[in-house]
Amino acid sequence: MKRFKIPFIVAAASAVMLGNSCSEGGGVNLFSLEDDIALGAQIAAEIEADPATYPILDSVAYAEAYDYVYDIRDRILASGKVYHKDDFAWQVRIINDDEIVNAFCTPGGYIYVYTGLIRYLENEAQLAGVLGHEMAHADLRHSTDQLTEAYGISLLLSIVLGEQESILADVAASLTQLAFSRGDESQADEYSVIYLCPTEYVASGAAGFFLKIEDEGGVEIPEFLSTHPNPDNRIENINSTADELLCTGDEVFASRYDDLIDALP
Repeated sequence: MKRFKIPFIVAAASAVMLGNSCSEGGGVNLFSLEDDIALGAQIAAEIEADPATYPILDSVAYAEAYDYVYDIRDRILASGKVYHKDDFAWQVRIINDDEIVNAFCTPGGYIYVYTGLIRYLENEAQLAGVLGHEMAHADLRHSTDQLTEAYGISLLLSIVLGEQESILADVAASLTQLAFSRGDESQADEYSVIYLCPTEYVASGAAGFFLKIEDEGGVEIPEFLSTHPNPDNRIENINSTADELLCTGDEVFASRYDDLIDALP
């Protein structure tokens, strides 16, 4: 049975942050940019050191698959719309678990995508849309907003200083199902379109993910029970953003996407 762990499906309470450091998305972030980078690197090292939990595909043995996903990442970064294009690592790792339909991105831009998600999606534009959404959470610094809400600024800063390494595994695990606020999710949807708009891709690629869930009668969260928009609301908002921005990309690269799937174990 497929386990849907895409963070932008999970219901969550809205986080209200106080402080004096503004994120690029207009919110407030208690972390400095350097703290985002340092925390992300530590979390990435923790994930790499735990192959039982995160069975990452070897980038040499599966070079073709990595080249494919990195090409998508490069197209997003080349859009000129990613604030921290040159600040963050934007490293990609593929986690070999076909039962988990998920992707996530740490602070500092370490991107993780499960083989279950790759196999679930139907074309390259959909994957680009989902990756754009996850990259937006890091780029707009939503991730450290929500981690601060979950763990507290003092504890997270102590991790950055190397004083609380024992809880890194918990922090890494929380990122696989991090619950973002409604506003953060809507903004990440919007920026997924903004990132893809200058590319060849259909800019509303992320909407295809929600359409697929609806077509299969999958998970739908009633709006009054969730801080997140319903999938159909999100489809409408994503498509509306693409229309407003006059995006002209029309490629989904469905046949080429088969090459990525064939390159997986």
